[in-house]
Amino acid sequence: MTAAVVAGLLAGYGIAIPVGAVGAYLVAVTARTGWRTGGGAALGVATADGVYALLAVAGGSALVPLLTPVMTPLRWASAVVLVVLAVRAAHVALAAYRTGGLASRDDGTELTPARAYLTFLGITILNPMTVIYFAALILATGPSAPATLPDRIAFVVAAAVASASWQLLLALGGTLLGRTLTGSRGRLATVLASSTLIVVLAVRLVARS
Repeated sequence: MTAAVVAGLLAGYGIAIPVGAVGAYLVAVTARTGWRTGGGAALGVATADGVYALLAVAGGSALVPLLTPVMTPLRWASAVVLVVLAVRAAHVALAAYRTGGLASRDDGTELTPARAYLTFLGITILNPMTVIYFAALILATGPSAPATLPDRIAFVVAAAVASASWQLLLALGGTLLGRTLTGSRGRLATVLASSTLIVVLAVRLVARS
């Protein structure tokens, strides 16, 4: 079981550490709304990673051919959702800046930890690269892949824990960023920069198809 735990931790960090559009959005949301909301968002991402790890160990090689026909629609759906979120964040920030509302941490969207959890769970579930990554990992390990039920459970839990620890670290970075940029101009610049980055990463996601 120790080997399955180590493999799960490596898999979880392997998919979580490369900061893409979702990671950038997580940092930006936490900077605007605070640690509790960012923590909810981080756990949403980790939950999605855990679900995909479960699918990978349960489905194995059957996942890749099933996903191949829908990869392009999934990429487009993920890109559209990310762009919509980025544009909405920029619009709200600009409106709040004009009225002086960006001086506080709340940006007026009333994004609760529960809503942040569901939002980030949804946009991460839409990311097809996560399940492909885990499926490919199981296929690559061959005979050493988790075979027994306890080993598979240990792998999935370890992957989810690894992802959660990294996402919470990103949320912490967003919290520190939010405390540093206390002025309305600093917060506006952060939101606009993150929104631009998210749009660029979303476009790159579609360009791969």
